[in-house]
Amino acid sequence: MSKQTAIRLEDDTYSRLQVLASRTGRTVTYYIRQAIETHIEDLEDIYLAEQTLVAVRRGEQQTYTLDEVERDLGLEN
Repeated sequence: MSKQTAIRLEDDTYSRLQVLASRTGRTVTYYIRQAIETHIEDLEDIYLAEQTLVAVRRGEQQTYTLDEVERDLGLEN
């Protein structure tokens, strides 16, 4: 199932999409969908990293050094 949404784009961005679509025989919608699907995971990762950093700075989440992890997992040389 898919959902429909609307977005506003700068004129220049939309013009670039139109040129790309025209040159490749694809639709503007195709390229908007591709851009979102390609980058949403990166955006999710950035959001999670920012939230983790806030928690670490507040002392709500502990961090470990590589040496500590290797020692705890029995991976020391």
